[in-house]
Order: sequence, then C-alpha cells, then structure tokens
Amino acid sequence: MSKSSRKDGFVLQAGILAAAGIISRLIGLLYRSPLAAVLGDEGNGYYQAAYNVYTIVLLISSYSIPSAISKVVAQKLSLREYRNAHRIFICSLWYVLAVGGAASLFLYFGAGILMEKGPAVTVLRIFAPTVFLYGILGVLRGYFQAHRTMMQTSVSQILEQIFNAAISIGAAYMLIMATLGGADSYVMNKDNTISYGSELTAESAVQLMDGSGAAVLDKTGSPVYVLPDEMQAWNTEHATYGAAGSALGTGAGVISALLFMWAVYGLNRKTIRKRIERDRTAYTESYGQIFKTVIAVVTPFILSTAIYNLSTYLNQTIYMKMDIYLKGMEKAEAFTKYGIFSAKAVVISNIPIALASAMSAAVLPSISTACARGDLEGARQKVAQAVKVTMLISIPAAVGIGVLARPLTWLMFNQKASVDMAAKLLLALAASVIFYSLSTLTNSVLQGIGKVNIPVINAAIALVLQTSVLGALLYYTKLDLYALVIANLVYSFAMCVLNQIAVRKYLGYRQEGFRTFVTPAVASIFMGACVFGVYYGIAYLLGNQEYPSRMLDMLALFPAILAGTAVYFVLEIVLKGISETELTSIPKGHLLVKFAKKCRLM
Repeated sequence: MSKSSRKDGFVLQAGILAAAGIISRLIGLLYRSPLAAVLGDEGNGYYQAAYNVYTIVLLISSYSIPSAISKVVAQKLSLREYRNAHRIFICSLWYVLAVGGAASLFLYFGAGILMEKGPAVTVLRIFAPTVFLYGILGVLRGYFQAHRTMMQTSVSQILEQIFNAAISIGAAYMLIMATLGGADSYVMNKDNTISYGSELTAESAVQLMDGSGAAVLDKTGSPVYVLPDEMQAWNTEHATYGAAGSALGTGAGVISALLFMWAVYGLNRKTIRKRIERDRTAYTESYGQIFKTVIAVVTPFILSTAIYNLSTYLNQTIYMKMDIYLKGMEKAEAFTKYGIFSAKAVVISNIPIALASAMSAAVLPSISTACARGDLEGARQKVAQAVKVTMLISIPAAVGIGVLARPLTWLMFNQKASVDMAAKLLLALAASVIFYSLSTLTNSVLQGIGKVNIPVINAAIALVLQTSVLGALLYYTKLDLYALVIANLVYSFAMCVLNQIAVRKYLGYRQEGFRTFVTPAVASIFMGACVFGVYYGIAYLLGNQEYPSRMLDMLALFPAILAGTAVYFVLEIVLKGISETELTSIPKGHLLVKFAKKCRLM
C-alpha cells in the first residue's frame, strides 16, 4: 500500500476521528466525575432525563445531517461535480436553519409535554437553542467529511468537549452556590462547626444533600431548612440548578465547535471557489432539484437514526412511569436511580462505541463513492476491513469493561452510596458494547449502498422487541434497573443480527468469521484473566481497600490495562488474527509492525 493510498484510506481517516472520539470521551469522563460530585445522583437523573429527550429532537432535526450530507456530496465529488457539490452544501444550510429553528421552538414550548413534569422540564428548555446551532455545525462537518478529511471534525469534537466540560462544571457550581445564598447563609454541621456561604464547596454541598444531618441557617442565625425533615426540597432545588448549569455547558461546547468549523470553511473558501470555477460539468442542478435530493436522502437517515436511538427515551419513559405510577416510587428516587444507570454505567460503556461511530462516519463516503462507480467488490473489501477493525477493538473493550467494572466506576464516580450498583450495571452492560458497535457500523454500510430504508425497518422491529421485554420485566419482576440492561441487550443484539442479514443480502457480502470474531474473543479471554490478576494483585499489595483513593486505584488500574493490552496484542499476532498488511493500514500501524518484528512475533 502506497503512502498516498494510506493517507486517503478510510481506516486512517476513521482512526483520526476515532482518536478524537476517544479523546472527547476521555474529556467527557474526566469532567463527569467532578460534575457528578456537584450534581449528585438526583441532579444527574434530571440532567440525563432531559438530555435523552433533547437527543431525540436533535436526532430528528439535525444529528443525521453530517452523514447524509457526507454521502450526497461525496458522490458529486467522485464525479468531479464541484459546483453541484457546493450547491448541496448551501441548500443543506437553508434546510437546517428552517428545521433546526422549528425544532428548537418545539423543544422549548413543548418541554412540559415531552417528559414528566418537574425539574427536568426546566433543564430541557435550556437545551432548546443547542438544537438550532447543532444543525449548522452538522452541515459543516458533513461537507468536510465528504472530502475524506476527518481532521476538522476531529478538532471540533475535542473543542466541543473541552468547552462543554469547563462550562458545565463552572455553571453548575456557580448556580448551586447561588442557591446557598453566598455569604448571606451558613451551614451548622453535626459537629457544631460552621461553613459560611462563601466557604462552601460543591463537595460539602453534596455531602449535605446526601443527608449529613446539618441545619442551613440564614445570616440572622434562623434555620432556613432543617435536615432531614425538609432535606428533599433542598436536594431538589440544588439538583435542578446544577443540572441546568450542566445543560448550559452542552450549548457552549456546540458554539465553540461551530465557530471553529466556520473559520475552517472561511480559510478554505478560495480553494473551493477555484474548484467551482474550473468545473466543466455540463449540467448544473437547480436549487429546487437539490433541495428535493437533500430531503430524499436526509429523511431516511433521520428516521433510521431517530428510531435507532429512540430506545433510550422510550426506556426512560416506561421506567419512570411504571416506577412512579405503578409502584408508587417518589419522583426524586426514580430520577436518582435512573441517574446511576444512565449517567454512570451507560456513560462508561459508551466509550468504546466511539470507535464504531468514527468508523461509520469514515466508511460512509467511501462506500457511497465505490457504489457510485459501480465498484461493488471495492465496497465489500471496505466493509470487511471496517468490521474487522471494529471487532478488533470492541471485543477486548467489552471484556475489559466487564472485568474492571468496579475499579473503573470508582475511578470516575467515587460516590460510595452508588458505586456498587453502578459497577454491577456496567458489568451487565458489557456485551452491549459489541452489539452496538457492529450495528452502528452496519447501519452506515446499508445507508452507503443506498438501502436507507432497511435500517429504519430493522430499528422499528428491534424497538418493538425491547419495549415488550422491558414492559414485561418491570411489571412481572423486581429486576428494576436490570430490566433496562436486558432491554438494551435485546435491542442492540436484534439490530446487530437484522443489519448483518441485510448487508449479506443486498451487498452479496459475507464476513470472514474466525479471524474477525473468534480470534479476538480467545485473545480477550486471556487478556481479561491477565487484567484481573494484575489489578487485584497490585490492589492487595496496596492494602486491598474497599474504597481506595483515586491515586491508589490508578496505581493498580493503569498497569493492569497496559499488561492486558500487551497480552492481547501478542496473542492476536501469534494466533494470526491480524496480518502485517492489516496492521499497517491502522494509523501508526507501521510502528506496531516494527515493534512486532523486533520481538520476533512477525
């Protein structure tokens, strides 16, 4: 493989986007920990419940735009129709301005209808303007992805997360401090020590919200709230303001990414104009024709993505309704428990799925281009390569998350009251990493070959299955949050199987099984044993504490991950799971090949 071909290879571009995705997820995880300490489980529940509804509206209005625009523009670029490609870009901007604006207004004024009335409605309204801004950002990202360059999107994702993290924590902290009354209030603790409003920290506020048995007094010394009798009202007020501040961070992140992408477009505008001027395409499409094309392509993408992700919102709604109205659970308790599941266990399990999302974004224009040229064999090769790389990472990631569920959860969210529950939920969710990764990738494959309606049908079938399972489990059993886990597994597995059948049928493609699935699974089993032994061995030497400090947890965790990675890498090569050519195609793979040869593994 030549240097130029490697540079343009979609696996390399996917690697760039995946690296950005992983960095973004790591930033997301790093800020989630202090944010969880500020918000508490109840605040996390309000934020996540509102975020899930916001995500559905975003999916319907704007989220699918990058993939859809990338597909259409890539087809025009492959035929050197630069003028038509740019017209698609302009038309897409007008589309998202109209649709995104309408969606933002709907989200703001319809917040009370879209979810259970209460604090989460306020948080949802703060998300509303972000929907409008994200549509413009999506068009810019899709336009550059169509040119098979993921660097701009990657940098914008990292910027988005940095600003999201900073503003989320800062705004949540300041709003919570404002509810404490600043210097006009102070807290009398159980040991008779006093913390004045100006001295209160987010950590001490959360300790109070967890029920430390203190009294909040105003500047005259009169109790404002007396714990624990009126603790819940105080908890809810703090949780609401904290969740609202976190929602502001999401919008700030999108604004920063949008400004960056618009600057990139401005820098490339002269080059784009020169290409348009040199375009000798005989036929220039009218904006009316292009608008029809955009709607025809975007609509199936929207339906597929919306239904594919509707499961989260539907699960949340069913869980809340049944717990509150059928089982008589308090709203605050239901939101608190849901916060442990969605804002802790699910957040960690989603990290490796970032690779599948990156691979999907990179493979879509490549497959669309191959199909536009009639190169079905080239499309099959790209699919095979993408699936193999995805499984090469998602299988060991699932095993690692399962084995290290508790130390990972404690490292990120060190709240003693919920760490064990969150860790058990994460362990149960581990297998969904594989299913979601593969189904996300095959969704894009089907869209790339023009079968855009198939993922919609498959998602609808899977949605009916998981909803039936969830309703039955919540009604007839006491599984509670584990019913949500099982529903997730049912949905992701159904999507995985149905999409794979469709890809085989319409592309005439059959994935090689042994080296793609079996070898990584075998290597991952030994890797998991190694990781388990190293982590708990070091933990034992360090005192084997039930709730170790973050430093002690990292001292045991990081060597275990490094040892497990080395074992997996060696076994993959020894078992012939990956060839030298395949390893070279991965970003910086030539360094891995060089290392393997020095160790006489190749």
